[in-house]
Amino acid sequence: MTVRRRLPYTLVLAAFAAAVLAAGTAGIVAGSVGMPVAEVWGILLHRMRLPLAEPTWTAVRETIVMDVRLPRVLLCAIVGAGLSVCGMALQALVRNPLADPMLLGVSSGGTVGAVLVMVFNVTFLGAFSLPLAAFAGSFLALVLVYGLARAGGRLTTVRLVLAGVATAEVLSALASFLIVTSNDPHKADSALRWMLGGLAGTTWDLLWIPAAAVLLGTGVLLGVSRPLNLLLAGEEAAASLGLDVHRFRAAMFVLVAMMIGTIVAVSGSIGFVGLMLPHVVRLLVGADHRRALPAAALLGAAFLIAADLAARSLIAPEEIPIGILTAVTGGPFFLWLMRRRAAR
Repeated sequence: MTVRRRLPYTLVLAAFAAAVLAAGTAGIVAGSVGMPVAEVWGILLHRMRLPLAEPTWTAVRETIVMDVRLPRVLLCAIVGAGLSVCGMALQALVRNPLADPMLLGVSSGGTVGAVLVMVFNVTFLGAFSLPLAAFAGSFLALVLVYGLARAGGRLTTVRLVLAGVATAEVLSALASFLIVTSNDPHKADSALRWMLGGLAGTTWDLLWIPAAAVLLGTGVLLGVSRPLNLLLAGEEAAASLGLDVHRFRAAMFVLVAMMIGTIVAVSGSIGFVGLMLPHVVRLLVGADHRRALPAAALLGAAFLIAADLAARSLIAPEEIPIGILTAVTGGPFFLWLMRRRAAR
């Protein structure tokens, strides 16, 4: 019997952090106006008031870095980290490695809530209208899927996936219906492109709400790492060790729905990130959430920055919706994972 040796945890974290830094730099450098790496870092260091670079660049190039590309790269990192962390938490909560915010209908629920706001121009809550509507849709979808999967017996992998896929299809059809029947072609076109996922037009004003939600949510999940680890051993084992499984699971569902709803509100529906990356992280650092969650956040950030760079570079000057790229990579991974589980 062979024993799989894992890399040192600090080395894995350092590698993932370096990947985030490298991907972020590439994301700022690349674009219709190419910029040298040294100039990009010079601008960033100058803005941080570090006397390490003399300002030899023009004001236009500084604006491109600080107000156009940097906010987009940061939002990619936030969204990628949030999706990866939420996927890992969902897989523990439902004890199913196939769980994913998109496969379980959570992203589709958030999409319906957000499309309602966009199509009908609901603004009575100001800047919070879109995030709150997306959160409500995500939470209701998650509750519906979980209830359908548990109805008539215990929760099983097949029932959960079937309930999630069916719910996601219905909700996606509902969102499409809202767009098709919209009387405003401009709003309908914007909502349709948003549904496919994308981070174009990101500004600094868009960052603080998803950043706060992801940081707060990840911090809470790190604080409940032990209960999440207990759930991996089974509901009975977790209950015997003093965990109120149903109350804990309900609270975590609300938290995950808040995070996903906020993410969907700014990025649209981006699938499979929360399915693929948690598995990669577990292979490298194990299933202990105290170690796995920070690694998943870093890997998710690096992955989505790289995916966004590919989305705007492959057919430049046109931009591919990032949700299409993640589906192209995530679909085969999902099929491989199902075959692997079936072989076991």
